[in-house]
Amino acid sequence: MSSPSVIAVRDDSHMSSPGPRAGGPTSRRSFTPAQKLAYLAAYDTAIKNNKGGAYLRSEGLYSSQITEWRKLRDAGVLAGKKPGEKIGRLTPEQAEIARLRRQLSKTEQRLETTGVALEIMSKMHELLESLSKSSRDETPRALP
Repeated sequence: MSSPSVIAVRDDSHMSSPGPRAGGPTSRRSFTPAQKLAYLAAYDTAIKNNKGGAYLRSEGLYSSQITEWRKLRDAGVLAGKKPGEKIGRLTPEQAEIARLRRQLSKTEQRLETTGVALEIMSKMHELLESLSKSSRDETPRALP
């Protein structure tokens, strides 16, 4: 039976990169309410352009942060806060207000979509009526 051979390798070279935490751990980032609102507005714009994920990566943000900030914004917690002022958790009333605002927004979007669909259906009905009327007005031709 043969034993595995071990070859000693001498490496005196230094690493080219000091590594991700060469300067020690970095402090945790914190955001003011104004910054959170600005990030939310920019993210919503990026979403409309189908670039939401790219925006989050470029800013070093997580989708969970955006979700939490939206809840705070919808509950009115971010509005009127001064820099450095604690934000804290939502009260049950604030959470309910945020939920109802989201529900209202979705309902308004559905109502707008339904209005557009009804308008289209109305125009189609008018078109079919005019086609039907014009076909009744035509006199049948006698065959020669």
